[in-house]
Amino acid sequence: MAGPRAPLPSSFDDNEDYYEESRLAKLGRRLKEEPLIPLGCILTVWALMGATKQIRMGDHNAANKMFRRRIYAQGFTIAAMFAGSIYWKSDRDKRKEWNQLNTEKTKKEKHERWLAELEARDEEEKALQARRERWVKRQAEAKVDGGTSVTEAVRDLVDGKKP
Repeated sequence: MAGPRAPLPSSFDDNEDYYEESRLAKLGRRLKEEPLIPLGCILTVWALMGATKQIRMGDHNAANKMFRRRIYAQGFTIAAMFAGSIYWKSDRDKRKEWNQLNTEKTKKEKHERWLAELEARDEEEKALQARRERWVKRQAEAKVDGGTSVTEAVRDLVDGKKP
C-alpha cells in the first residue's frame, strides 16, 4: 500500500462558498469562544432535574434549594452571555464587516459574470447577423447572375419570395 498522498484537486478549490462555515462548525466555534454559557445551561438543567427528583420524593425543602440553584445557574448564564457579548463585540463587528465585504464581492462577481454573459450573447448575435448578411449577399449575387437586379433580389429575399 502506498504512503499518504496529496489530496486530489477539486473543482471546489477556487469556490469560497464551499469553504464557508457550516452550522456545526459555527456551533463548535461559539462553544470554544464562550464555554461558560453551555456550562450555565447544564447547571440550570441539573438544578431542574434535581428539583423534579426532590418533588417526587416529597422533600420540599430540598426541592426549594434546587429551585434556588436553578435561579443562580440562570443568573450565571445571563451574566456569562452579557460578559461574552462585551468581550467578543469587536470580533463580531470584524466578522460582520468581513461578511459584508464578502457579500459585496460576491454580488460584484455575479454582476461581472452577468455582463460577460450579455457580451457573449451580443457577440453571438452580431456573428449571426453577419452570417445572415453574407448569405443574403450571396443569394443576391446568385440572382444577379441569373438576370435579376441586386435590389430586386434583396427585396425578394426580404419579402420571403424564393428565386
